[in-house]
Amino acid sequence: MFTFLVLFAMALVHGQDKNKSIDFEVKGNCEMCKSRIEKAAIKLKGVKFASWSSETKVFEAIIDERKINVPDIQKRIAEVGHDSKGFTAPDTVYNDLPECCKYRDPATAHMDHNKMK
Repeated sequence: MFTFLVLFAMALVHGQDKNKSIDFEVKGNCEMCKSRIEKAAIKLKGVKFASWSSETKVFEAIIDERKINVPDIQKRIAEVGHDSKGFTAPDTVYNDLPECCKYRDPATAHMDHNKMK
């Protein structure tokens, strides 16, 4: 009986290790960027929570490391138009972003998309 309880406790502890909090910088400007970044990440298998702040430019997530890793998330976010360390969005995708989302352009990097309409 004692052995069973020890094994059960170990299984519970091991099961909790699968989730990990991560964070990294992602380039973007506004709430439209936020929506695009978060949607791209949350659709990935293994991403349980995703949030990006337009103020701090920090992307935070809770992931199951058995199913996904940080570079895979960064790659997917770049594919929808947003750069992060080591991953650059393709120019064709970046150029198709709304003007307010063009964080590489100093003229629009800090503009609110509501003011640009």
